[in-house]
Amino acid sequence: MNHGPHRADEGLFDVDAQEDEAEDLGPTGRPLPDLPEPTPPSAGPKNAIIIALTNQKGGVGKTTTTINLGAALAETGRRVLLVDFDPQGSASVGLGVNPHTLDQSIYNLLISREFSFDEIVLSTTVDGLDLLPANIDLSAAELQLVSEVAREQTLKRVLAPLRDRYDFILIDCAPSLGLLTVNALTASDKVLIPLECEFFALRGVALLTDTIAKVTERLNNDLELLGILATMFDSRTLHSREVLERVLEAFGDKVFHTVIRRTIKFPETTVAGEPITAYAPSSPGAAAYRMLAREVLARCHAG
Repeated sequence: MNHGPHRADEGLFDVDAQEDEAEDLGPTGRPLPDLPEPTPPSAGPKNAIIIALTNQKGGVGKTTTTINLGAALAETGRRVLLVDFDPQGSASVGLGVNPHTLDQSIYNLLISREFSFDEIVLSTTVDGLDLLPANIDLSAAELQLVSEVAREQTLKRVLAPLRDRYDFILIDCAPSLGLLTVNALTASDKVLIPLECEFFALRGVALLTDTIAKVTERLNNDLELLGILATMFDSRTLHSREVLERVLEAFGDKVFHTVIRRTIKFPETTVAGEPITAYAPSSPGAAAYRMLAREVLARCHAG
């Protein structure tokens, strides 16, 4: 049946319709989910969801994401523990702690039973956000744990008693696939992969997902991929857009709708020792991490 030539082109020249459609699409080109405003958690005992943020490639925004996701979750009334599990102590620096002046760190909890969590944990400038700091001592732990029985379970032993004190525990992993990262994956319920929108970063994800699969099969059957987060995205470059398209093709719904764009604000926050939600609360970067927090709560059914 012929409906007339104008029907086939209907909408093509309807500028208002196109603009409405564009407004509904997020930065990944998919329709944005309707995420409810987060409500504070109910009173009563907690049962922390433990999330490892990992990527064996350095400089992909992993520590930035750990700090700012933690701060955004804390803004919703959650109690959050950030575990710095990188010998470089980047997350500690990003929260205003000088790793070189630490007498004790997470290293002491891993290697010795003489120290308690309360002796090591630090409060931060963000309400509801605590930090287990790290420094270069942690690099020795990898060697010392090699000869331990159940060496992959050491961090799990440290974190298990803390589940009833926090809503979320976020682990900032070292940029490697060594024993420390395997410990983090073994201790976690979920894993979040920050992925720089750059071709070589994309190539390394296969190795990382292979490691996650092995840990899931052999050490932690409950481990799930929470999602892939596109970071350092620059919409002005074809390269960034092409990499994002490839990530979406490869991982589909596992890719978060939130995309973290390049901005000078993130290096500034590291110098300031504050999350972007405190340093520049009305910036696009802060808004992006608040959106990510909503997605994480929804995916963890903790909204």
